[in-house]
Amino acid sequence: METPGATPPDRWPQQGPREWPLGWHVRVVDETGSTNADLLAAAAAGAPNRTVLAARHQTAGRGRLDRRWEAPPGANLLVSLLFTDVPAVPHELTQRVGLAAIAAARSATGIEARLKWPNDVLVGDEKLAGVLAQGAITGDRRVVVVGIGVNVGWAPPGAARVGDGIDPLDVLAAMLRAFDRQPADVWPEYRAHLATIGRSVRVELADGQVEGRALDVERDGRLVVLDDCGITHRFDVGDVVHLRPG
Repeated sequence: METPGATPPDRWPQQGPREWPLGWHVRVVDETGSTNADLLAAAAAGAPNRTVLAARHQTAGRGRLDRRWEAPPGANLLVSLLFTDVPAVPHELTQRVGLAAIAAARSATGIEARLKWPNDVLVGDEKLAGVLAQGAITGDRRVVVVGIGVNVGWAPPGAARVGDGIDPLDVLAAMLRAFDRQPADVWPEYRAHLATIGRSVRVELADGQVEGRALDVERDGRLVVLDDCGITHRFDVGDVVHLRPG
């Protein structure tokens, strides 16, 4: 695992024309407010399925619960993916993107990561990447934009990163290839990579919190938690904290 806080590069390495995996429509910009917001606007204008927008720097990037997502320019992978072919369980798209990020990090440096429900990528207990999905109806289309920020060359204190000397766009290309290799039924792979199962957790909600043991995740993406009173809860949303054994 890499230590955080490395000096970020001034810019991504300049390379010749990049060939992206077939079927992906990729655009890279120097700076934008939010790649998620940009792709939602692009979807309203008719952008095709699997449109991808990556930025060297975001000035208004967001994580879950409206948290700011910031990184020095050029240091990390800040990217959003537009899906107009939305599965019956939209959570599947965030699962697929998270698993693709795990595979890309492994191919870059051999780093082994796992998932924390619902949308974080961890190395040990340190965050490597965060995922934020947003849905919309544009005309007669249902669309989902999945944004992900991966700590590549820089990470804040207490977080993990992929490592030095790695072009974030190479991580993106590896992610898209890994996404394309995934099986039609991705739930077993997602469940196998979910570090939350079996852990003592605290699920933080808008109106309170629940502590207990995470028993499973269902096919519809809901987390199953047995609380300390023996009551079973199923969560569609929530912020999970992995608790250390008492």
